[in-house]
Amino acid sequence: MVTGRELWVILVQVGLTPLFMLFVFDTVLGSQGLVGRGFADVFLPGIIALAALTTALQSVALPLVKEFGFTMEIEDRLMAPLPTGYVAIGKLVIATIRGLLAAVLIYPLGALMVGSAPWRPAGLPLAFVVALLGAWIGGAIGMSLATTLPVQRINVTFSVILTPIIWTGCIHYPWPRLSSVPWYQVVTALNPMTYVSEGVRGALLPGVPHLPAWVCLTVLTGVAVVLTWVSVRCFTRRAIQ
Repeated sequence: MVTGRELWVILVQVGLTPLFMLFVFDTVLGSQGLVGRGFADVFLPGIIALAALTTALQSVALPLVKEFGFTMEIEDRLMAPLPTGYVAIGKLVIATIRGLLAAVLIYPLGALMVGSAPWRPAGLPLAFVVALLGAWIGGAIGMSLATTLPVQRINVTFSVILTPIIWTGCIHYPWPRLSSVPWYQVVTALNPMTYVSEGVRGALLPGVPHLPAWVCLTVLTGVAVVLTWVSVRCFTRRAIQ
């Protein structure tokens, strides 16, 4: 219900970074002949992945910073008749829903902006599952940061964390084509965003070089399990304190 009433907030989150990146890299640079005509098809799956992960991250992190702040608004949630860990899981679920909604919205918006979009109905279930895992991971990262870092440092930390996530997440390019820069290929392999981008890209553009779907799903599932445990533990420890 709250997510529905705040739909415009999600639209703003979707429209800022992802759509501006798509506009600059495709429309602006494409009109100057600096990127190829097919670049938008390769780039749009990465933008979908970016919207899913970062929207979920912000949806859980920013409210938690406020709730655990001076006013301690989190206390009314913690008095609910259920274990504290379930409160954390509930916040991850809401963040995941928002991340998925952002991924769904960014697809037609991006297509309208660049005039085309990769369309493969058979790959939509895989793209949905990958976006789901990416959004869950984004929410878990946001919860871990918001419950472990001091409030006065959270904004700086977001910038430090989000910048490498975005620029080493294979949003703009397929991972196999980084073989000419092997050290950077290793760096991108350490970023969960890479497997979200490659999973969505492989689902919508199977003809483009990409990581196998089973690799993306395996890594994302493992990362999701670990980060869920870490984020719930951090939330519970902060709530008890």
